[in-house]
Amino acid sequence: MNIDTVVDKEYLGQSFRALADAPTSALRGISAKDAKALAQAFNVHTVRELANLEFVKWAQAITTLAAHEQESPEAQAKESLLDSGLEMSFPASDPVSVDSGITRIEVPPEMVDAHDDHQHAGKVDASTQAGQKEEAAAH
Repeated sequence: MNIDTVVDKEYLGQSFRALADAPTSALRGISAKDAKALAQAFNVHTVRELANLEFVKWAQAITTLAAHEQESPEAQAKESLLDSGLEMSFPASDPVSVDSGITRIEVPPEMVDAHDDHQHAGKVDASTQAGQKEEAAAH
C-alpha cells in the first residue's frame, strides 16, 4: 500500500509517527465536518485515537473472525442432507461405481446364464439339467 493514497495532500511525506498524531481529517475521505462528528461522538481527535477506538477494534476482530467461522450445526446438517440426496439420486457420482464399472441394477434379471462367465459354471449347468429332468418327469 502506498501511504500517499490514504492521506490528504498536505500530509504527504510525513513520518508514520507524525501521521499517527495528525488529526483524523488527515485521512483521505474524512472531511473537517466528519472529523468534528468523530470528536463529538467518540472523543476522537487523532488518527492514533481512531485506531485505538474500541468500536474499531471490535469491528476488525468480528470481521477477521467471520472469515474463519465454521458453519452453524443447522447449516452443516442441511449441507449433509443435500449431499446425501444427490448421492442417492446420482449413484454414478460415487467414485467406487465409476472406477469399478459397477452400475445400479433396478430390476434383477430373471436368470443369469453363468455357463460362459462363471467359475462354477459346471455346477450351475448340472443343477439346471437336474431341474429340467424333474420338470420332464412331472409331465
